[in-house]
Amino acid sequence: QVQLVESGGGSVQAGGSLRLSCAASGYTLSRYCMGWFRQAPGKEREGVATIDSDGSTSYTDSVKGRFTISQDNAKNTVYLQMDNLKPEDSAMYYCAAGAYRDSTCHLLTNQYTSWGQGTQVTVPS
Repeated sequence: QVQLVESGGGSVQAGGSLRLSCAASGYTLSRYCMGWFRQAPGKEREGVATIDSDGSTSYTDSVKGRFTISQDNAKNTVYLQMDNLKPEDSAMYYCAAGAYRDSTCHLLTNQYTSWGQGTQVTVPS
């Protein structure tokens, strides 16, 4: 049974950092696209970052230069390092896994079929 479990969320002042972790079980994550998504109250879920089996990454524009996605295949874990956090980064963050589409990992929620329960990130204004 595929399972994704996120951890590492919390409340941090603007300009601070958090590191989210996503532990995968039931499959080998290196064979899939892995992504981090977020959803703020009243807003649609949006893609934040993706990583493929070769380690290639993509980011939504608003987090480029501040967030870094990485994965440790030995631990079957994906990470999201978030630096210089802003109030607009506040959201529930979800880890997700999905098959490749056109040999690419897109920042599209409908590409991902397995989801974690989420971890809350709050950056007070």
